[in-house]
Amino acid sequence: MARAENKDSAGQTTKMVAHLARTLRTRRGWTQEQLGQEIGYSAAAVSAMETCAQPASDDMLVKLEQSLGEGMGVFETAREYVRLDKYPPQFQDYALLEQRAVGLCLYVNFVIHGLFQTEQYAHALIGGGFPPLPDQRVAELVEARIARKALFDRDPVALIELIVEEAVLTRPIGSQENMREQLMHLAECARRRNVTLQVLPLDAGLSGEHAGARGGMTLVETPEHDHLVYLESQGESLLITDPGKVSTYGQQYAKIRAQALGPRESLGLIERLAGVRK
Repeated sequence: MARAENKDSAGQTTKMVAHLARTLRTRRGWTQEQLGQEIGYSAAAVSAMETCAQPASDDMLVKLEQSLGEGMGVFETAREYVRLDKYPPQFQDYALLEQRAVGLCLYVNFVIHGLFQTEQYAHALIGGGFPPLPDQRVAELVEARIARKALFDRDPVALIELIVEEAVLTRPIGSQENMREQLMHLAECARRRNVTLQVLPLDAGLSGEHAGARGGMTLVETPEHDHLVYLESQGESLLITDPGKVSTYGQQYAKIRAQALGPRESLGLIERLAGVRK
């Protein structure tokens, strides 16, 4: 159900889309019900979009482009920015960097990285968080998270490395079947030519060294070949641009990579945990 408080917190692109859709609809003399019939949505859903009580979904924007776009492509262009409006405020700046990145080096030690999550895993993770979120907000965040996967097939291609702690692979998020599907998806991602996936084993710290003990990190290479570090913890985020600090995090990541299993061993472990290899 659309929430009235969303009207006040709606992002600028969401408001622009609402205004433009309402203007083009009335110019054609259509009611909200008639527009809904054109795009396959109820009049209530159209009203919620036009009043910003509920941002337009990605699918709705595609249908609005077909029905009202008039060849301008404005609703198509708005898809990326409406998606940004749905992200938590502390994530929005990084989301733009991620979409444009030519290289990402990711290390996670608690849950599967958002780029690699299945829809079921993301829903269980976001829906089970605290404080609890309304169902509509959970659905918005899941949709926005899954949309990030377009990066995998972008042209020009992005090179993505993921190092995941073994404990993450055995930590149940949602049902057992959800976890199996998540592991199978990870294995599928690991076979992509632009993805390198490694597992940091549970015994990585036996020597007394654990380079990843301080938490996860994301190293970003921009199209201009600038190098940045993104950190996130407890709903807060930090973007580091200082070259000296970025270099230190790069060295730390390299150490984590050296302690991880190789890509082939990592894929074998993931498949064994998924039950498809003995």
